[in-house]
Amino acid sequence: MITIITGKLNNLEYDVLALASAFYPGREIVFKETDKEAPLGEVIYLEKIIDETAPKNEQRRQFYRYLSEQTGRQLPWGVLTGVRPTKLTTAAIRGGMTPIQAADMMKKEYLVSAEKAVLAAEIAAREAELFAEEKETAGALPTLPRKSGLNLYIGIAFCPTTCLYCSFTSFSIEKWGHRVDDYLKALFREIDWTAKKFAGEKLNTLYIGGGTPTSLSAEQLERLLAKIRGSFDLSNIREFTVEAGRPDSIDREKMIILKKYGVDRISINPQTMNDKTLRLIGRNHSAAQVSEKFALARKAGFDNINMDIILGLPEETAEDVAETISQIQKLRPESLTVHALAVKRASRLKMESEGVPMPGPSADEAEKMMYIAAEGAASMGLRPYYMYRQKNMAGNLENVGYAAPGREGIYNIIIIEETQSIVALGAGTVSKRVFPDGHIDRCDCVKNIEQYIARVDEMIDRKKKLFE
Repeated sequence: MITIITGKLNNLEYDVLALASAFYPGREIVFKETDKEAPLGEVIYLEKIIDETAPKNEQRRQFYRYLSEQTGRQLPWGVLTGVRPTKLTTAAIRGGMTPIQAADMMKKEYLVSAEKAVLAAEIAAREAELFAEEKETAGALPTLPRKSGLNLYIGIAFCPTTCLYCSFTSFSIEKWGHRVDDYLKALFREIDWTAKKFAGEKLNTLYIGGGTPTSLSAEQLERLLAKIRGSFDLSNIREFTVEAGRPDSIDREKMIILKKYGVDRISINPQTMNDKTLRLIGRNHSAAQVSEKFALARKAGFDNINMDIILGLPEETAEDVAETISQIQKLRPESLTVHALAVKRASRLKMESEGVPMPGPSADEAEKMMYIAAEGAASMGLRPYYMYRQKNMAGNLENVGYAAPGREGIYNIIIIEETQSIVALGAGTVSKRVFPDGHIDRCDCVKNIEQYIARVDEMIDRKKKLFE
């Protein structure tokens, strides 16, 4: 246990906890205002480390330097603990900095490593290129008012099985298949309201995720896509993505249906190409089946396929990651999303590891895995185009999307950089309204399928209030 005595600096608890947790992964950290009672374990006195008169970011740097000296470690993202570090480099570039200057700012102000600072600046510069044609102000990534376009997310909260690491809203299709038609009926009510509310507005992107949308039967999938096509004008859509993430949910008929209704980007996500790991994390398919289903998608005419992998899965080594990359290089997807494992509170991995050391690689091993993945992406001509972070990530690293030029996932950029509003339908989804002045309001749908079906009118009312 680590006890942190805050004194007058209790307003820093959030930042201090995030940094301490990164330097001491797996250690219990508690806060006390004074040391009246004898504190347990290692004790840190903030008032001896941090100048209370200093600006907040300098206070974070002071605490970081203390922890770095105590542990002999440095964090790749320095004092940054938020989800969206590229928003800082994006703002810097929009404000007139060059990418080199933006990277230098990240190193100086936030103690970010040279490698990560360059990565963040490179992604921000690429986003500026991608959105240049949509400029409505002098900025490279303008905040578009709702009237300038609509982004739609539809969540299908079903999967063949729930993976060990997953914390998303997902229900086994085997156990919950009898509720799919009722779920779609409720979802169609949300679609009807959305189509009426935003009638005449341009639909920029449409993303169907989950869960695993292709866990629906072919008939159910076609019914959903027909409903969408009949409800929205898709003539000017920039991107229509469907996550066909689980190879054990894909067949020829479903691929043909996706193409028929205009889907132009899909994800086939192995997470690893190691059969032993696939079994361990609860996936009912082999690495060979990933390749088979990828070939099936190509044959159906898909020329924009993303693949996801996760670094730091239980018992995997850097050599396992290298093998995964080697097999993906043979398939040559148009984009590759590389995730550092984040152990989420709602995942089976977190619940099953309570009371024992958290599974995962060392910081050095995680960094090596990330390097292998980045080099593999570069060898396929894929460039980093978006990035985000999460709590409890292996090696305190990041998730990075790599794509071939012109194949970047537009929706991915929008949701991370928060530049446009998103209307999200389905259990466990979150709608986000971005106002012209930049502030953001949100509303969510309940996660439980039964509750979503029973309370769908309430979910619609939440959106009415958000977008009125």
